[in-house]
Amino acid sequence: MHDDTENPLPVALEQRRQDADQRLYSPSAARNSNPILQELKRLLPAQGKVLEIGCGTGEHCVRFAAAMPALTWLPSDPDPASRASTASWIASSGLNNVMAPVDVDASAAVWDVETLAPFDVMVSINMIHIAPWAAAVGLFSGAGRLLGARGMLVLYGPFVHSGVHNAPSNAEFDASLRARNPSWGLRDIADLQRLAAAAGLRAGDSITMPANNSLLVFHRVT
Repeated sequence: MHDDTENPLPVALEQRRQDADQRLYSPSAARNSNPILQELKRLLPAQGKVLEIGCGTGEHCVRFAAAMPALTWLPSDPDPASRASTASWIASSGLNNVMAPVDVDASAAVWDVETLAPFDVMVSINMIHIAPWAAAVGLFSGAGRLLGARGMLVLYGPFVHSGVHNAPSNAEFDASLRARNPSWGLRDIADLQRLAAAAGLRAGDSITMPANNSLLVFHRVT
C-alpha cells in the first residue's frame, strides 16, 4: 500500500527555526531609527565601544551597528523577552560587531558590564520615561563610572523642557504614563542636567527630533 504521508522531519526543523526566532517588532523603532541614526553618525566617534541601556526589541542596535561597522555595540536590557528578541535580531543580521545582549538594570548600584569599561558611548532610547526615576539616576551614575575620558551619553525620547511640555500630545502621553504607573513619566531636561553634573558629565547638544522628541547629549568631564 502506497503511503502518501510526507516526511515530518522538514516540518519539524522549520518549526524549530520558527520557535528559535524570537524577534519582536516595534512600530516606533521602525519610525525613529533613521532619524536617530543620522544624528548618531554625526555625533559618535568613528570607532569604539557603545553600551546601549534598554535595548528593547533589538531593532535599533542591529540597524545602527550595520550602518557604523567600526563601532562595537553591546545591547542590554533587564527584560528577558527583550534580550531574547535582541539575540534573534543579532543572529538574523549576521553582524559581527554586536555583542550578545546582557542583563543590566540601570537603577542597580553595580552593572554586569563593569569589567568591560571604559565605553566610548552610552545610548539609551525611550527608556527613562517608562522606568522609575531611580533608573534615570542610575543611568547617569553608570555613565559617570563607565564612560571613558572623552565618552558621551546620548538619550532619545520625549522630555519636559523646564517644566513645560513641547506639545499637547506629550502632555497627554505623560499623563497616561503616570496613570499606568505613578513612578513613570516624562523627565525634565533640567533635572537630567543636574544628574549629569553630579555624575561628572556636562550637557551638550539638545537636538529637536521628529514627533516632538529630542536627542540629548552629555559629555564626560575630563
